[in-house]
Amino acid sequence: MFALPNSGTRRRFLNRLGAGFGAVAWSALNQQARAATKSLRPPPNSLQPYAASPPDSRPKARSVIFLFMVGGPSQIDTFDYKPVLQKLDGKPVPESIRKAVESTRFANVFHGCKDTLMASPFRWSRHGESGLWVSELMPHIAAHADRLALVHSMQAESNNHAPASYQLHTGDVRPGKASLGSWITYGLGSANSNLPGYVMLFEAGPLGGAANYSNGFLPASYQPTRLRDSGTPVLDLLPPSDWSAGQRESLDLIRELNLRHRSERPDVSELDARIANYELSYRMQSAALEVGAMDQEPAFTRKSYGLEHADARTRAFARKCLMARRLVERGVRFVQVYDMPDKDGWDAHAKLTENHLPRARWTDQPVAALIDDLEQRGLLEETLVIWASEFGRTPMMQGDQGRQHNAAGFTLWMAGGGVKAGTRIGATDELGLLAIDTPLQIKDLHATIFAALGLSHEELLYEVNGRLERLTGIAGGAHIIPGLLKT
Repeated sequence: MFALPNSGTRRRFLNRLGAGFGAVAWSALNQQARAATKSLRPPPNSLQPYAASPPDSRPKARSVIFLFMVGGPSQIDTFDYKPVLQKLDGKPVPESIRKAVESTRFANVFHGCKDTLMASPFRWSRHGESGLWVSELMPHIAAHADRLALVHSMQAESNNHAPASYQLHTGDVRPGKASLGSWITYGLGSANSNLPGYVMLFEAGPLGGAANYSNGFLPASYQPTRLRDSGTPVLDLLPPSDWSAGQRESLDLIRELNLRHRSERPDVSELDARIANYELSYRMQSAALEVGAMDQEPAFTRKSYGLEHADARTRAFARKCLMARRLVERGVRFVQVYDMPDKDGWDAHAKLTENHLPRARWTDQPVAALIDDLEQRGLLEETLVIWASEFGRTPMMQGDQGRQHNAAGFTLWMAGGGVKAGTRIGATDELGLLAIDTPLQIKDLHATIFAALGLSHEELLYEVNGRLERLTGIAGGAHIIPGLLKT
């Protein structure tokens, strides 16, 4: 029979025992870390950061166009038809649904709302052979119903704009992490050495600012490049005529001086980014001007996107969508397009109709034309198009005919890039409030985007201060959205 020592030595014994357990745990963690480190892909050449890298598996898509609808368009007024909500207009939320939601982490979704349901003010109809329901807000996109895969059961961790937007862009509600576009460019590089791998197009950026789209802890080379959709794509890209003849010699000298400076500071990635960006800017002088020459497009293409539309904001978003097609056509890996022309976006806390009608008009035709144009050029199957926002909106009324934020259940859609077209995945309850069938997290969306590009969300890692980071967080915590991608 085992006897414990006396009280003095007992404490020492237990301390040693605890230290022993700690040593075992530490050893196990070290083994996991070593195993994960073995899976780290070789770092890209820091002076050629956009050089194309092979995917982990056979990709379904080559590029991504992410259409971010800033502010939270209402899923129950666009793509998630709820006939029960139409019947219960003006009635209180059924007690069974209220209790179901209050038992989840989304109980705060009722805050700021009236206990009054508000039916969608828009007409709905089914479209295509798939019979997908789309509201009258999106008549042009509705014509592509058989090309869309609708995901109705997305959930976010925050009901506030900036944290939810950070999560959609970077996988974390806190600012400071690397964005989806930076991760993808880090993993795959660009197929065109004369253009950046990650491009942004916007007038006003998303709520929360640059933390949505920055490179975060990834090397500075993987930050996005903002291009303008009108005029010269990059300001001051061309040198004055007096300096153009000796430009190459000047850049060679600058490169040599920068390399000397860098040799004494090997851990400063900003220096590598600066050297690489000088070279990229030189190569972009003709490539960027060419990609921005949208006047070279045929008249019917320009008209289909809406470049001749009477509404100036429709024309502005049309230019962004057309520029996005021209960029992926030339090998750019990730194009982030923001639709926000003002500070409000789709954030309809009051007067839903007055908010959503013009925003749908600004975006519907250009997005539909983008899908059609990609398909006509044989690019749709290799381009993953994503239409999404940070969250949706409530079926309960807020203020004067408005809707509150809703992170408990909302809709996004994808097209091209190996997705199963004409499908619906997941579902919210009969009011469109809570995801009840196949609830999906943002990290599942990110894992799916990676899978479409042939990247493993588990194995694309980056070491930060001794800690291995991945876009989708803790290993085993994210899953590819079931039934979305073709096998």
